[in-house]
Amino acid sequence: MISTKQRFRVPMSGLIVVFLIAAGLTSVEAGGNNEAENDKTGLTGTVSVSGAFALYPMVVLWVDEYTSINPGVRIDVSGGGAGKGMADALGGAVDFGMVSRPVHSEELQQGATAFPVTRDAVVGTLNSAHPAAAEILRKGIDRESLAALFLGTAGGRYSPDEFSVYTRSDSSGAAAMWARYLGAAGQEDLAGTAVSGDPGLLEAVRQDARGIGYNNINYAYSQETGKPYDGIEIIPLDLNGNGAIEKDERFYDNLDAVTSAIAAGDYPSPPARDLFLVSKGVPTNPAALEFLRWVLTDGQAYVEEAGYIRVRQEQLDEAARMLAR
Repeated sequence: MISTKQRFRVPMSGLIVVFLIAAGLTSVEAGGNNEAENDKTGLTGTVSVSGAFALYPMVVLWVDEYTSINPGVRIDVSGGGAGKGMADALGGAVDFGMVSRPVHSEELQQGATAFPVTRDAVVGTLNSAHPAAAEILRKGIDRESLAALFLGTAGGRYSPDEFSVYTRSDSSGAAAMWARYLGAAGQEDLAGTAVSGDPGLLEAVRQDARGIGYNNINYAYSQETGKPYDGIEIIPLDLNGNGAIEKDERFYDNLDAVTSAIAAGDYPSPPARDLFLVSKGVPTNPAALEFLRWVLTDGQAYVEEAGYIRVRQEQLDEAARMLAR
């Protein structure tokens, strides 16, 4: 079996493999069946997780680390988008749904219980060969201009005819956060050619010289190099609207720089956001409960290694108190 770490750290040529895994066409399964190994901790059981592409790389790393010390526990992880994760959790199909957006009030009424486990952001992506790429990297794009491209609103510095706009076809927290940043109500307001999944959207932009889109940071940046994938530029946001990317807005060169900006609050929220493991009520499966407790405590040591940002300690403490009730 291929380890979760190997699946997480893949070059662009292997991104289609991650897409197949995260889309739910296959899944990560980790855990041991050796009785002697199981006796080391005494923990046994099965945990199931599905949902957001944004959280998927972090969860497979957690699973790899957790099952290495608890080999009697098997954890199955599949993707499919935040909407699928929420539906699966509320429907009892999985122990946890990976959700990359705030939980809606109607979902709370159905029993959704959200545990914040890490933080990341959505960034705009552009094909490196786009005729306006050099200008955009120098000047950035302000929110009004992005809204004109992705929402079809009036105004903006660029003509929509200059771009091939791509968006997500699956129910996506990334799309919801991108839409909210642009002033729209939700994903359904975004225009463009709809593509399934984070890897699919990135590849669509990469293959189209006029392509523009958006991605979760851990799909826009290579985990091997920390740089944007070949053929992709990260769109700098012109936050003050002055038509230039100044020093305090220049933090897109590598993954470390952008995660530091998110942690410091220099990158706006949305599209920065907390990521959640969601269950229907407090988990009753003992194996799931113990895995979540570990994620909220020891598992936090792996967050920055995986290219994510820690949530506030107060949030983790409150989540732990919810489990103790």
